[in-house]
Amino acid sequence: MLNNLKAQAPDALLALIKLHAEDERSDKIDLGVGVYRTGDGDTPVFAAIKGAEQRLVDQQDSKSYLGPEGDMGFVNAMAPYVFGSDATKGGRIQGMQTPGGTGAVRLAAALAQAAGAKRVHFGVPSWPNHAQIFDDLELEKAPFTHATDSGEADLDAVLNAIASATAEDTVLLHGCCHNPTGIDYTAEQWVAIADALANSPALPILDIAYQGLGRGLEEDVAGVRAVLKAIPQAVIAYSCDKNFGMYRDRVGALYMMAEKPDQLATITSNANALARASWSMPPDHGGAAVRVILRDADLTKLWLDELETMRLRMRDVREQLAAADNAVPGLGLAGLADQNGLFAILPLSKDQIQDMRSKHAIYMAGSGRINIAGLHDGNIEKFINALADVTG
Repeated sequence: MLNNLKAQAPDALLALIKLHAEDERSDKIDLGVGVYRTGDGDTPVFAAIKGAEQRLVDQQDSKSYLGPEGDMGFVNAMAPYVFGSDATKGGRIQGMQTPGGTGAVRLAAALAQAAGAKRVHFGVPSWPNHAQIFDDLELEKAPFTHATDSGEADLDAVLNAIASATAEDTVLLHGCCHNPTGIDYTAEQWVAIADALANSPALPILDIAYQGLGRGLEEDVAGVRAVLKAIPQAVIAYSCDKNFGMYRDRVGALYMMAEKPDQLATITSNANALARASWSMPPDHGGAAVRVILRDADLTKLWLDELETMRLRMRDVREQLAAADNAVPGLGLAGLADQNGLFAILPLSKDQIQDMRSKHAIYMAGSGRINIAGLHDGNIEKFINALADVTG
């Protein structure tokens, strides 16, 4: 039977990682992998995580199953950072732990499908796995343009998508630090989106994967909160993999907002059943570490300080690139200062991206997406000079 399988195309990012690893040039630059890096090029374990993990080593007394909902201490401790201190007191929001943000998005889409969704509207370009998840669930994809040629979020496109949505549709929106463009909706645009969703029968799926890496913890979810205040129902996919640096531990959560509190039990029971069929129980360790941090004032402060250091470093890189706009005309580097998060897309041709790799040992995705955190004081001048060379 296995002989019937057909080979699948290799993941382009994994192939890029392999090419970078095999490059023997000492000044090579990796801008492909979507993880945070320090100014020294490292992806460290947070000191707050180390402290929490030591407490788990000393105090955790069991590795028994937690159930499909996972560590509810983690889920409930994270909720105020997402929704605000008072947002969950109305009894309309419930959550559960998932294997990373990917698991949360997958469960969100599956839950929407179980509730009757047949089509999903989402802005493109988007995180590539969004489309793969929708295809696997056999949800019809209805893409719309996320950003204009001038480098701003395309408000008309998203409003038109919402206006065309039916009661069998979902609308997926990135909460902040858009992957892969770095282009977010403004506060005014979020208000318009919230008003449109309030008048739409579609179910919103809000994907929050980078809270704290854009403008700040509160600022990065202000748009999501505006939407949730205006609408009766939503599902929210959340990831701690980036803002706690727990990539390999897969720490995520799915939150469900019901129109009325007495509807939550039914919604949650369906989410639990879908999770049980997908991964049975989520991995415990990462969620437990986040719970320990958020229940301890000193560890929470340490985490917030580390997160702020990450955010400010990426903001500094963006400002340095923006300052080099005149050196590389036509790429619109100045606009990077107004964008957020780990990623940006440069309008480079396939040949130019290949030249960046072959001539300058600079590796980026074939779409022109770069990981801002791959640049630092030691290599950013080389990167700017390489851009000038391949585009000159």
